[in-house]
Parts: sequence; structure tokens; C-alpha cells
Amino acid sequence: MASRSRPAGGVPSLRVFGGVELLGTSSEPLADLLTQTKPLALLAYLVIAEPRGHHRRDRLLGLFWPELDEPHARGALRKTLHTLRRGLGDGVVDSRGDEDVGIAPGALACDALAFDEAIEGGLSARALELYRGDLLPGFFVREATEFQQWLDHTRAGYLKQAATAAWILAERSELDERETAAGGWARRAAMLSPFDERVVRKALALLGRVGDRAGAVALYESFRGRLAKEYDVEPARETVALIRQIRGR
Repeated sequence: MASRSRPAGGVPSLRVFGGVELLGTSSEPLADLLTQTKPLALLAYLVIAEPRGHHRRDRLLGLFWPELDEPHARGALRKTLHTLRRGLGDGVVDSRGDEDVGIAPGALACDALAFDEAIEGGLSARALELYRGDLLPGFFVREATEFQQWLDHTRAGYLKQAATAAWILAERSELDERETAAGGWARRAAMLSPFDERVVRKALALLGRVGDRAGAVALYESFRGRLAKEYDVEPARETVALIRQIRGR
């Protein structure tokens, strides 16, 4: 099991990569909130959605309660915000006037926000420490199609950023002649792009250059198996030719 994301500076903490975890100011799990899908989904959206900051209530109504008329949807939003405030404590969920709601700056730690900061700061290794898996894996909110579309798009974006960070580290390690590290990061980049054959070929080529023939073969066979299982197809001719060349060395 992945280690817990500890709250920073005595604030609640939300982990969304590779699973969901919500801790209070004393590192205690907030079990009541974790069992309530709609409040948890709203919290994740308020924290992660861009542009960061406050969000219009009308936007939240359409995302989470599209099946309700406006009076009932607004009532449901008020009830959900009350649930979040009661569970997280005062000062976390912030309202600005009657129409805007968000998370107060610095009031909630989140691994996705820390990941964004690491990527922006060029700290690829730190970003990959934080990226323990897909954003909110298996998370589903009934009758909230637009939220699910946002979640799918955002999840794919984080996955792509993680794969890019791994490839940056692979190339950097190869330039520094740290072959073992380069091969490890190349394999991780490929596993984060499980069906992107261009990334797989780049990783195979790097593994071939650093002399990790066994690693290249294992990576190829894993990719070949995924293609066969999911799509019933074989790797492209270029990929087959590359692995043959590596095997022949």
C-alpha cells in the first residue's frame, strides 16, 4: 500500500493519485467523507479544476446535479458544501459572495497540487514520487456525465505529464552515463504510456543503447501481450524490427 500523504502545516490532506485518501489535521482518516461519493467528487473538483481558485455555483450545478431543476440543485449544493465544511473543519471551503465557492489558499494539501508545482519547477523526480497511479482510479458519480468527462480528460492529462517526466529523467540519466537509471526511467515512461507504440520504441532503443537487452525484451513482450489482449493486433513492423535488432546484438 502506498504511504500516506501527511498534511502540511496542520491542514487536512487529500490524496488522489493511485487511490483516494483524506486525512484531517491530526492525520486521522476522515472516514465519513470518504464514504460519500458526491461530496468527495465536489472536493476533488474544487481543488484540482482549472483555472484554480473559486468556481461559479452555476457551473457546479451543471456538473453534479444536471438532473435537478435549479432550486433543488442549489439546495443539493448547499447540503454538500455543509457536509464538506463539517468534515474538514472551518476555513477550508470558502465562499465569495453568493455565487463563487472554492478552497481557501493553503487550507488543504493535495498530491495533485504538489505534482503540478513539481512539474512547473522542473522537478521531474519529485513529480513521479507523487504520482502513485491514475487520478481517482475507478471513481464514478452517477448522473454526473459532465463531471466524468472532466475527470477522464484530467486523468489522461496527468498520466501524459507523468510519462513525459519519466522520459525526461531517462534522457538525462543517459546523458550522465547512468545506464541503470536511464533504463529504469525508460521502462517507467513506457509503462505510463501502455499503448503508445512510439514511446515503447523510444524506450526499446534506449534500453538497447545502454546494453539492457533483457529489459528491452521484457518490455517488448509485455507490450505485445497488452496489444493482443486489448486489440487483438501485433506490434508495428518498425517495433518488431527494432526488437529483432536488439536481440541480435
